[in-house]
Order: sequence, then structure tokens, then C-alpha cells
Amino acid sequence: MSRIGKKIIELPQGVTIAVGADNVVTVKGPKGELKQAVDRDITIVITDNIVEVKRPTDQIRHRAMHGLYRALINNLVFGVTNGYKKELELVGVGYKAANQGNILDLALGYSHNIIFEIPKELKVVTSQEKGDNPRIVLEGIDKQLLGQVAAKIRGLRKPEPYKGKGVKYKGEYIRRKAGKAAGK
Repeated sequence: MSRIGKKIIELPQGVTIAVGADNVVTVKGPKGELKQAVDRDITIVITDNIVEVKRPTDQIRHRAMHGLYRALINNLVFGVTNGYKKELELVGVGYKAANQGNILDLALGYSHNIIFEIPKELKVVTSQEKGDNPRIVLEGIDKQLLGQVAAKIRGLRKPEPYKGKGVKYKGEYIRRKAGKAAGK
């Protein structure tokens, strides 16, 4: 039995969940509404403020989806109550970030600035304090969308292993390599 799949999901105050046609789970909460399509073999049982995910058989396919959909539904519940947040740092001389609404303007050492449009579901804030690296803070209720956008921004200039320059997540460790002098 899946250890993740058999855990129950307790709904916090103010969160409602409904299973609609074609097994689409809709979660509404104080921060918004999210939907997730669930495989037709997986059953979602809602009793009072408890959600359980059940599978029909012990086939490998069903076991795999059991834990997956339980985790996805739990992420929806967490997103509509607390929301998610990702912070990125720009490490490098002359690297800058600015935003106007959901348009992100990045100077990452290329010959031109990069204009990046953030989806309207996410909120972006940039900050640059003296003596500290420029920061980009992304906030939203959809964990998958937030991670995807953060990964795309990071992919514009990945951190390199020699000097550590690039766009990195806050707290991310970059394995450093020794330069040419190590060969002697």
C-alpha cells in the first residue's frame, strides 16, 4: 500500500472540495480556486472535512497513481489556504531585475535586456538592497505553475560552477570547480 496514498487529507476551515464530471477535482479556498483532473480509475471519497484517495487494484499503474493524485490534491488544498512562494537570486556583476506589474525586465550580462512575461495567476516582486544580490520573489497558489515559471527564469542564465554567476534559487548550493591553477 502506498504510504502517501493512504494518508487522509484534512480540509482546513473555509476550504471546499468537489468532484465533478470526468473526475475533475475542484478545490476552493480563501486564496482562490484550483482544478485537477484525476484518472478515472482513482476514486476520491469526501466525508465531512476528510478526503481519501482510493485505488481499485494493486496493479503497478494504480499504485503509482494512488500516491501521485493524493499528493496533487494535497498541494491544491495547501495552495488555496497558504499559497506558495519561490525566491530567486541574481549573482553577478551588473545583473539586475525590475518589474512593472507582471512584466519582468532582466539584465543578465547579455547584449540586451530580457523581457519576461509572468502569468497573471502569479505575483512577482523584485528587490535590490545595497550590498546584497538582486532578488525575484514569485508567489501564487498553483505549485506546478510557480515551479515552472521559476525554472524558466533560472534557465535564462543558469549558475556556472567556476564563479557561481547566474540566476539561482535562494538557498541553492552550487558545487564549485577549481579553475586552471588546479591542473599544475
